[in-house]
Amino acid sequence: MYEIGTRAVISGGEGDLAQSIATHLIEQGFEVKTPGRAQLDVTLGDSIREYFMLHQADLLICNAGITSDSPLIRLTESQWDEVLAVNLRGSIRCAAAAIESMKGRGGGSIVLISSYSAIHPPIGQSAYATAKAALLGYIKELAAETGQHNVRVNAILPGFLDTRMTKTVRKQRKEEILEEHSLQRFNTKQAVASFICFLHQQLPHTSGQVFQLDSRLQ
Repeated sequence: MYEIGTRAVISGGEGDLAQSIATHLIEQGFEVKTPGRAQLDVTLGDSIREYFMLHQADLLICNAGITSDSPLIRLTESQWDEVLAVNLRGSIRCAAAAIESMKGRGGGSIVLISSYSAIHPPIGQSAYATAKAALLGYIKELAAETGQHNVRVNAILPGFLDTRMTKTVRKQRKEEILEEHSLQRFNTKQAVASFICFLHQQLPHTSGQVFQLDSRLQ
């Protein structure tokens, strides 16, 4: 019988959301690794392979992400390449590397951090929204492939959070986004962390699902 493990790896580990998740998991008794780009560069296959050869994960959270917002007509090829390399290919590569060891240990869990932009992309986020939307299709196929090995794969849409990534959003735009929430409040990093922990430990029969964690209805 597979016992749900408590070793977690969070890519993009220096980010605000990653640190909140790590803090919560540690409080719940997890051993947590939060590699930044210097330790785990998700754009480099060698970096990923070497990292996961040294660090096994019962729970992998693919959190590394960047934005490069610009009107579609102005997006350069290099901007597209960079956003897709981190947000999409980086998650795919990390998941593939972690799955190999999960199979040998009888199972594991992978959580991909997608975005509300994946289903309702705002103007100017073409590359970011494309990458995050692709993750939603990817988890369905990956969950089907890995289910026989007891590897669960799910995605979450955390919602608009107070992080360094959102600090540059204009006050007026934040107010507009807030109006879209039926509860008239934003989600929090702490609530996201709690949900991920619950998903890993308390929902062992759940895979291939997308969870939107805020109160936007469309």
